[in-house]
Amino acid sequence: MAGDVMHHWILVLDVENFSSRRDPVQERVRAAMYRALDGACERARLPRASRTTEDRGDGALVVVTPDVSPLLLVGPLMRELNEELVQHAEQTNEEHALRLRVALHQGPTGRDEYGWSGDAVNTAFRLVDAPPLREVLSAATASRMVFAVSDGLYRDVVRHAHRGVDPASFLPFEFTAKHDQPLKGWVTAPGYPAPPGLPAAGARVPSGRPRGGATPVRDQGLAPRVSQNAGTVQGDMVAGDKIQTVRTSGDVRL
Repeated sequence: MAGDVMHHWILVLDVENFSSRRDPVQERVRAAMYRALDGACERARLPRASRTTEDRGDGALVVVTPDVSPLLLVGPLMRELNEELVQHAEQTNEEHALRLRVALHQGPTGRDEYGWSGDAVNTAFRLVDAPPLREVLSAATASRMVFAVSDGLYRDVVRHAHRGVDPASFLPFEFTAKHDQPLKGWVTAPGYPAPPGLPAAGARVPSGRPRGGATPVRDQGLAPRVSQNAGTVQGDMVAGDKIQTVRTSGDVRL
């Protein structure tokens, strides 16, 4: 019934550098985003009846029913979405490049004749638009996407290292959203042992224009890998409840 509020999984996608492109290019990139999303949902076996999608111009809002396991969303769905983006990159030019910021949150959500609303929806959009997430995507040039989860989802799902979910590939970030609201999320960049480009540990980044990111590992342009030519990778590797600073040099393999 319209107006009822129920718990849902809330997935938000946003296309990098969308508004700077010509109108015909924007149309083709939007179409490619929906092909990638639909293909990933089908390959991950996320039932169409379990999700509703709202177009947001340069991205999309996907609301998923609570009977769907979060492990499907953070595991198979994200892997299939990344694979769809890699395949798109192999078949297109730079003008039509499709790179995404993706965020997943959960919470009470209501729907009326105009669409979905609720504080949980607002939080998901704040996560996908967070300056640290933009910095990671800018720095992770070998990745086609970055994926962030809210702090609660990391603690409840990701950190337990269920099969197919690697908590060590996520790092925390904090930022200040609208109305001086402090928020925390966790981000991963497919193809990297840890996401590059994050601010210094403990720094809270205000909302606004993102700063430049750190130098990424070797960019192969399509399917991201880290080889012995990658040099040194440094960052906070997270495993379960422990966060420790590590330095790896030489041959880094995923």
